[in-house]
Amino acid sequence: MARSALLNVMVNAATKAGRGLARDFGEVENLQVSVKGPADFVSAADHRADEVLIAELEKARPGYDFLTEETGSKAGTDKSHRWIIDPLDGTTNFLHGIPIFAISIGLEREGQIVAAVVFNPVANELFVAERGAGAFLNDRRLRVAKRNELADAVIATGIPNRGRSGHAEFNRELPHIMQRTAGIRRCGAASIDLAWVAAGRFDGYWERGLKPWDMAGGLLLVEEAGGIVSDINGGKDMLGHGSCVVGNNTIQRHLLAELAAARGA
Repeated sequence: MARSALLNVMVNAATKAGRGLARDFGEVENLQVSVKGPADFVSAADHRADEVLIAELEKARPGYDFLTEETGSKAGTDKSHRWIIDPLDGTTNFLHGIPIFAISIGLEREGQIVAAVVFNPVANELFVAERGAGAFLNDRRLRVAKRNELADAVIATGIPNRGRSGHAEFNRELPHIMQRTAGIRRCGAASIDLAWVAAGRFDGYWERGLKPWDMAGGLLLVEEAGGIVSDINGGKDMLGHGSCVVGNNTIQRHLLAELAAARGA
């Protein structure tokens, strides 16, 4: 695929930060046996990746605003553009030596995500998308899966962990969806879940309690792969509402309806 100059900037930033994360990931297994444990090390790896991404993106596009998981909001002079970044989505996986994590970058222009990169440096899987130009994995065009029946579908989700809200809602939704699908999967990284829907590996995905940096890159990947995205109420305020339901046109519609039925029950 021919990438725009803007997308090349994003890819270069992600691959540079990814090299550091891949190196640090190789050290996690050794840290598992230490008394202190690897948590502080992983936090440092997260911050280093954040610093690399900000530096590279700021150098190429000075003035853009930033919203990152680690740094928070950083105002620039160009209020029409904002980078939304998660330097390490899937921190718990990283901490435990599970190679399912990613760098996620979304570029928002006047309130709309227009470009996205999701990069797993260990698997060397680079997902990219630009609005109107399609979604790609390592230069291969992506399309969402074509299954139309929930009974045949594998659906991804996120499970609220200790300290997070939403347990009661999830405990209503999960058994309801389990009984109507071919299987439920939980990767532990929203950007990966969304990228895998775009790649047709998952037929759909839902989760609540998300932050903008969890979704900004992945939602555009799904849309540009021909999928439908909404918040859990069927609206389009995914980043503001903190939830998403995605899939092809049929699966997404069925999933929304069954989630609503589960909440009603």
